[in-house]
Amino acid sequence: MIIETERLILRPFLQTDAADVYEYLREPAVNCFAYMKLNSLDEAEKKKKKRIGETEYYFAIVLKESGKVIGEIEAYPETGEPHADENAVRDTFSPCWMLNINYQGKGYAFEAAYAFFDYLFQQKGARRIYAYTEDYNRSSQHLCEKLGMRREGVFLEFVSFVKNPDGTPRYENTVQYAILKREWDWQRRPNKVQI
Repeated sequence: MIIETERLILRPFLQTDAADVYEYLREPAVNCFAYMKLNSLDEAEKKKKKRIGETEYYFAIVLKESGKVIGEIEAYPETGEPHADENAVRDTFSPCWMLNINYQGKGYAFEAAYAFFDYLFQQKGARRIYAYTEDYNRSSQHLCEKLGMRREGVFLEFVSFVKNPDGTPRYENTVQYAILKREWDWQRRPNKVQI
């Protein structure tokens, strides 16, 4: 699957993308990506081999003009209810996006996320999309709001991705945003009339 926007191509990863991926994962910008940190180009090549076959829900964000991979976006279908059985409908998605810090502030994250959300709603049967972001990650919160997502709440000391200097977990506050398909469809209407 390939998704095109005005300036970007969202496509499955290729083995040749390893150097670009290493560029943005050698020092992840926020703590939630600490587990993805890469220590070498060799490590990046090995990790990309595992993701090459994923073609529906995990995409490289690529500049059309140069072919450079500047980030990634992914989300997998889930039930939306923690106690659902294995036959429950999987119509909820929680996307994760990451952009090379050198390409932030240019609208690429919005362009990629908007196209990806539209793909999930229109082609993958998404009913609800939700996202978590750290309370200090204002740019990610702004992106959620620009996408039309509602701020649903703040979870205090919700999760730990890194440790304090003394080795104890450093818990972070997490903000949750969400949007329903009917909200997405309504905001895309040319003449928005509340029904």
